[in-house]
Amino acid sequence: MNYLLDLLLIPMQVIIVIYTVYYFILAVVGMWRSRVHKNYTPKNSFAIVVCAHNEEAVVGELVKNLRGLDYPDELYDIFVVADNCTDKTAEVASAAGANVHVRENKQEVGKGYAMGWMFDRVEKMERKYDAFLIFDADNLVHPQFMLEMNDHLEKGESVIQGYLNSKNPTDSWVAGTFSIAFWMVNHMWHLAKYRIGLSTALGGTGMCIRTSIIREYGWDCNSLTEDMEFSMKLLTHGIRTCWGHDAIVYDEKVTTMMASCKQRLRWAQGQFDCAGRYIPKLFATGIKTGNIMILDGIFQVSQPYFLLLTTVYLVLSYINAYTPIYTNILYQIMPMSVWTIIGVGQYLFPLIVLLKIKVPPKIWFYYLLYPLFVYSWIPVNILGWFRRHNKVWSHTVHTRAVGLDDVKLTRMGNMNKNKK
Repeated sequence: MNYLLDLLLIPMQVIIVIYTVYYFILAVVGMWRSRVHKNYTPKNSFAIVVCAHNEEAVVGELVKNLRGLDYPDELYDIFVVADNCTDKTAEVASAAGANVHVRENKQEVGKGYAMGWMFDRVEKMERKYDAFLIFDADNLVHPQFMLEMNDHLEKGESVIQGYLNSKNPTDSWVAGTFSIAFWMVNHMWHLAKYRIGLSTALGGTGMCIRTSIIREYGWDCNSLTEDMEFSMKLLTHGIRTCWGHDAIVYDEKVTTMMASCKQRLRWAQGQFDCAGRYIPKLFATGIKTGNIMILDGIFQVSQPYFLLLTTVYLVLSYINAYTPIYTNILYQIMPMSVWTIIGVGQYLFPLIVLLKIKVPPKIWFYYLLYPLFVYSWIPVNILGWFRRHNKVWSHTVHTRAVGLDDVKLTRMGNMNKNKK
C-alpha cells in the first residue's frame, strides 16, 4: 500500500467491482424471459385493500376500475381505508362501490399502520380470503391483474409484486424520467432476480400476499418503507418475494422535481432505516442456513449505502487524477475490455427495454434527460442518510383523476402471447 487512504479505498474498490458485476449480470438476464404456461381459471379469493389519505380526487376511478376487472365478482371484495381523512374520500369510495372503513388515529400515522389495521379487521370477518391485494388510491389496474396473481398463487407462490407501470409518463419530464426508472427496475432487477430464483422486494402497491402469511408472521411493519421492511422480514424466514411481470398496475408519477425529491427522500430515509436493522439479520441467517437467496437480500437493502459509497469514490477519484492519494486497482481486478463492455451495456440495456415496451415517442426525448434524474438521487440519498431516524410520514398529493380508458395498456400484447 502506497497511501494511507488505501486502507479505505482498496476495500471500497473491491465492493464497487462486486456490485457492478452483479448489476450487469442481472441486466443481461432481465433482457428476455421464458415462455410460460398460465392457468387463468379463477380459483383464489381476494381481499383488495386500498389505504387512502385525502384521496377524493382519484380513489373513485380506482374503485370503478377494480369493479370491472376480469375476475368473478363473488371471488373478491374491495376495502378502502379512509385513513385520517379530512376530505370526502370515504363518500367518494363508497359511492363507487367500495366497502369503506374509516380510521382515525393521530398517533400512528402512515400507510403501514393503516394496512395492519385493515388486515386485522379482514381477518376477523366471517368470510375468509386466500390473499390480500394492496393498491394505492392513485392507481389503475390492468383488467387481467387478478388472473395473473391467481396464476402465481396456483404455482405455489405466496408473496408477489406486480409490474409497476406509469399512467402519466408524458405529463412532464419528471414524470417521464421517473417512469423510465421504474421500467428499468422492472426488467433489469425484478424480472432478472425472479428468473434466476432469487427474491425481489415489494414495491408498495400492486402487491399480492397470502392471508396465511400475514396470519403466521404478522404485519407490524410501520417504517417509511413498509414494503421493503416486510420483504426483508419475510426473507429472514426464507420466504421469497416473487415477481408478476404480467400483473400490471398503473401508478401516478409526480410531475415536479420538488415533489419527486420529497417522495424519494421518504424512500431513502426508510431504506436506510431498514438496511440498518436487516443487514445484520440477513447476514447472520444467510450464513447460518447457507441460503444464498437470503444473503442476496443484502444487495437489495444496501442499495442506498452503495450509492453513497460510489459518490464518495467518484469525488476521490477526481482528486486522485490530479493529486494521487490512493492506489487505483479497478483495472487490476477487471481488465479494461470488461469495463468497456459494462459501460456499453449500461446505455444499451435501457434502450432495449424502452423498445420492448413500446413507449410513447415523447419518452425518447425524456430519456436524454434521464441522467439528470439519476444524479439527483445523490443529494436525496445524502439527506436521507442524515434523516434516517426521522419516521414522520410524508404524504404524496394526487390531484389528477384518470380513467383506464385514458391509459395506454402497454405490454398487453406480451401478456396475450404468454396465455395458453
